[in-house]
Amino acid sequence: MKQVPRIISTPPSPDAPEIAEPEEVAELAEPSEVRAFTIGREQHGQRLDRALAALVPEFSRSYLQQLIEGGAVDLQGRVATKASATVHAGASGRVELRPTPQSQAFRAEPMAIKVVYEDEHLRVIDKPAGLVVHPAPGHWSGTLLNGLLALDARAALLPRAGIVHRLDRDTSGLMVVARSRQAMDALVSAIAAREVKRQYLALAHRSWQGASARHVDAPIGRDPRNRLRMAVVDLRLHPGKPARTLIELLDSNEKGCLVRCTLETGRTHQIRVHMASIGHPLVADVLYGGVPAAGLMRQALHAWRLAFEHPVTHAPMDFGSPPPPDLAQGLGAWGLNYNRA
Repeated sequence: MKQVPRIISTPPSPDAPEIAEPEEVAELAEPSEVRAFTIGREQHGQRLDRALAALVPEFSRSYLQQLIEGGAVDLQGRVATKASATVHAGASGRVELRPTPQSQAFRAEPMAIKVVYEDEHLRVIDKPAGLVVHPAPGHWSGTLLNGLLALDARAALLPRAGIVHRLDRDTSGLMVVARSRQAMDALVSAIAAREVKRQYLALAHRSWQGASARHVDAPIGRDPRNRLRMAVVDLRLHPGKPARTLIELLDSNEKGCLVRCTLETGRTHQIRVHMASIGHPLVADVLYGGVPAAGLMRQALHAWRLAFEHPVTHAPMDFGSPPPPDLAQGLGAWGLNYNRA
């Protein structure tokens, strides 16, 4: 099924309800509130953040810690900036319940979104490299979720605005997004049952050696030596989950290789970890041993094919996305051909 891709950039609907996750967000949708408090006998000798969590129980301790660090808490007429400060019975103060970046995260933000296909139940988009999918520390705005809330009023009625799977920030390519709860539940189940086919193009370092197809079956978990990375792990020694990727050679020369990767599981950074584990880190994937090359400054990974059964009509759906300009130029620079895919 094919449609001509288009770029949609729509201002938020005035009728679109705001999504609130967690509950604190709804509480803080309005301007900040100043709340007075007095330390009771039960809180005597406790940390300030713990005492506040008892006195202002509708807000989480982590949120209150952020307010303390941001200078929003007065204690005995002085600004308190240490969550660990000891408090004493009878001390009085005020806390300004300010909206945090997290509380602002689930808001509509108009942005250009390339739509490959849409109907009343789902939308297939072509995500550019550099776009974060979900709000997270360091990226509380400007995410795909924010753009979906602006694009579609119904997205605010769905968990995560209908997002059922994700791509890393610097990975480009196809994603399916639900527009109804029926479709969302069915797509989540289909992904869990490995009924959604997801294929990627990856440009990697080093000339390919050996068989043209390689099935990598290696569990992935948090790297025990670097918690910012994932790694192939021994499940007898470290926590992790089974991970399987089919890697097929498309083209190779002395500069590097172009492969097609088919996910059989969906672990964090799965293709990046598996490619590095067999001696072919992705170009520009500095987290896993790659370096910038062929003009690419982001990991050379593109979700080029997405196929699944429509969650409501059960019609077969099959979408493709050619390499974006930076990857296409990189392939040209190294003389590699993706048309064999």
